Amino acid sequence: MESAEIRRRWLSFFEERGHAVVPSASLIADDPTLLLVNAGMVPFKPYFLGETKPPAPRATSVQKCVRTPDIEEVGKTTRHGTFFQMCGNFSFGDYFKEGAITYAWELLTSSVADGGYGLEPEKLWITVYLDDDEAETIWREKIGVPAERIQRLGKKDNFWSMGVPGPCGPCSEINYDRGPDFGVEGGPAVNDERYVEIWNLVFMQYERGAGDGKEDFPILGDLPSKNIDTGLGLERLAMILQGVQNMYETDTLRVVMDKATELTGVQYGAGHGTDVSMRVVADHIRTSVMLIGDGVTPGNEGRGYVLRRIMRRAIRNMRLMGATGPVVQDLVDVVINTMGQQYPELVTDRKRIETVALAEEAAFLKAVKGGTNILDSAVTETKAAGGTVLSGDKAFLLHDTWGFPIDLTLEMAAEQGLSVDEPGFRRLMQEQRDRAKADAKAKKTGHADMSAYREIADGAGATEFTGYATTQGESTVVGLLVNGVSAPAASEGDEVEVVLDRTPFYAEGGGQLADQGRIKLDSGAVIVVRDVQQPVPGVSVHKGSVQVGEVTVGASAYAAIDVSRRRAIARAHSATHLTHQALRDALGPTAAQAGSENSPGRFRFDFGSPNAVPGTVLTDVEQKINDVLSRELDVTAEIMSIDEAKKQGAIAEFGEKYGERVRVVTIGDFSKELCGGTHVGNTAQLGLVKLLGESSIGSGVRRVEALVGVDAYNFLAKEHTVVAQLQELVKGRPEELPEKIASMLGKLKDAEKEIDKFRAEKVLQAAAGLAAGAQDIRGVALVVGSVQDGTGADDLRKLVLDVRGRIQGDRPAVVALFTTANDRPLTVIATNEAARERGLKAGDLVRTAAKTLGGGGGGKPDVAQGGGQNPAAIPDAIAAVERLVVETV
Repeated sequence: MESAEIRRRWLSFFEERGHAVVPSASLIADDPTLLLVNAGMVPFKPYFLGETKPPAPRATSVQKCVRTPDIEEVGKTTRHGTFFQMCGNFSFGDYFKEGAITYAWELLTSSVADGGYGLEPEKLWITVYLDDDEAETIWREKIGVPAERIQRLGKKDNFWSMGVPGPCGPCSEINYDRGPDFGVEGGPAVNDERYVEIWNLVFMQYERGAGDGKEDFPILGDLPSKNIDTGLGLERLAMILQGVQNMYETDTLRVVMDKATELTGVQYGAGHGTDVSMRVVADHIRTSVMLIGDGVTPGNEGRGYVLRRIMRRAIRNMRLMGATGPVVQDLVDVVINTMGQQYPELVTDRKRIETVALAEEAAFLKAVKGGTNILDSAVTETKAAGGTVLSGDKAFLLHDTWGFPIDLTLEMAAEQGLSVDEPGFRRLMQEQRDRAKADAKAKKTGHADMSAYREIADGAGATEFTGYATTQGESTVVGLLVNGVSAPAASEGDEVEVVLDRTPFYAEGGGQLADQGRIKLDSGAVIVVRDVQQPVPGVSVHKGSVQVGEVTVGASAYAAIDVSRRRAIARAHSATHLTHQALRDALGPTAAQAGSENSPGRFRFDFGSPNAVPGTVLTDVEQKINDVLSRELDVTAEIMSIDEAKKQGAIAEFGEKYGERVRVVTIGDFSKELCGGTHVGNTAQLGLVKLLGESSIGSGVRRVEALVGVDAYNFLAKEHTVVAQLQELVKGRPEELPEKIASMLGKLKDAEKEIDKFRAEKVLQAAAGLAAGAQDIRGVALVVGSVQDGTGADDLRKLVLDVRGRIQGDRPAVVALFTTANDRPLTVIATNEAARERGLKAGDLVRTAAKTLGGGGGGKPDVAQGGGQNPAAIPDAIAAVERLVVETV
């Protein structure tokens, strides 16, 4: 049974039994504590925590998931993988243990003809929590599983929680016996390789307290409403139903390995090393396609870093198997063709996905070439200092700047006889991840305990947003936090977070910055609002300070936003929509939005593109946008179902989470997008849009920055002033300026060339005299000394090579010259072949000289260059070179 059919049967089975079918959420987690969705229940987490009311009492989904903690283990075993699909059925206060167990058994054991998976009941083993007599009884008496195939396990294996205070409960796992070929008998308690877990049923019935690990926490009591959360690993079930040894041999991964074989000539099963590489490629390419499909682009932090890392591991492993040219196009196509049966959007977005993936491959191949030179220098420095371990910060630099996978650094360093400080590298990596995660969380929560926001949400409900229709209005203070802690009151000067029952303030989201303004209480107290966030869904938290008086919970208030700021942001947001559509019209659908920021009077817009946008195209886009402004198109917003929005062609932003009902913003006949932000009423209100330019912000992602309205006018006015000043300087009309300035620059460049030529000739005039004055050190001609200060590195190099060439015959020669340029000492040293045969290498000599100068250097045995910090040490450096020559020969 193919994976697509397993998925279809799952959703059909539960839909027929009253479950709402919930499409897979994006892999981009809507949770500041997660980079990516890593479990099937993550999209349902707000319902289990009581933050949001579930849309239905029963639900089912097949959720895309990515886990990367053990990424280095992927490929080494057949059990580790980064992408997987989790089939789940959920009950929110509806059915409980008996219902979940009955459904699971029915679906697994019903015949294929009746819509089930057709597993043999006698091959299924059950585990339950130690004291969960209720579940054990249901399995034994209701389902009929023999007692000998039911095993009780402890808290570590059969008890579930989110790792923080909140819902928890025992679980029951269904395991499949793969037979004696996979190990000894005795059930899952003895051998989890033979008895492989396929379905976990979690019975959320308790509330847990604080504690560490999987076992060390107290149970505080029963939940008011009991819930069900189950998860079946699609890939594991596919492995069983398709009769293969492991998940890598299932239909969606085997085809990728077959394509890798076609590209490299290496057969899967030929050897352990190549099998590891095959599995890495299959897993990582599939994960990359799914991540790019959900809008992730390669980068050096966060989700982009995860994607970049796994893509580069895949490409490197293809090269280890012998691939010499580009391979990503073929591998990505295979994944899209296979996974597209389950996720049609992959086929629709094929061109964009390929564009991003190919750009990353090209960037990595270029990085490998450049990074190799950096690594060579680091290895040389380490050896010169007598070290045997490449430092963790060097490995991190290679990884962070050049995208070198750590395993590549390990291997290349080992080839040079060095190990790598992996603990140091991983510490720096973890610090980077922690910073990124902390920054994201702090932006939303201001470092407050999330439970404080949940308590407010539980007591007061969601904040009603009135800002679409009004900019001010009456409200009530329903929540107050001081220094991140709930408080009944706050005094003048306190930094506070205020929750109102209704508010005109827009909370930051969808690329739009938050409103600012004031909240005035009936008591006369005033709060200056600087920011608004939604740390938990639906609850707007106004962050600011008490300017006057005392703020108390329950007080009546009057909230008013800064209208001029709101209008400026609205103009920027509407301009962003116009820019998005104009870019798609010019570049095609691959110019999909990858992020944006709408601030007062200006915006930035990120979009997918493998190459820079030509200036002429950007000019056409700008003209098209301003043409739309002149058409005075109305901007309207309408609430509709997500399906209706898609039918109307509305564009959705990658990474945004949408409900069943969405808000669609339409700009005349030009643009239609899903958007919760604020906008102008008519395009004429924008006045003017000026695109400042575009640049690269990552592999396959470009950024346009622009000004809107008065800010755009002021920019053009300043440019006009500059043009007028240039006209006065060059005595020409505006249209003549480019030609006249180009002519002046050309003349200046020619003059600089003449000066450089004169300087070089003057330097080289000294070559004959230097060569004639060479010392004789046991048969070696040594030319060492200083030349005129200000001599550049290129000229010094030419002089050294010229002097070396003037020493005639087969006589060994060493030329070491020093100078001071820009207040820093500089040296270039060269040796001829005869000198190198005597053990005199330029790189060794330069390192000795540079160390004396307080710096470093390196190069090849025939010519090397170095520098330092202390020009006064040049005489000492000359002496050090002379000593080393004497000692060597």
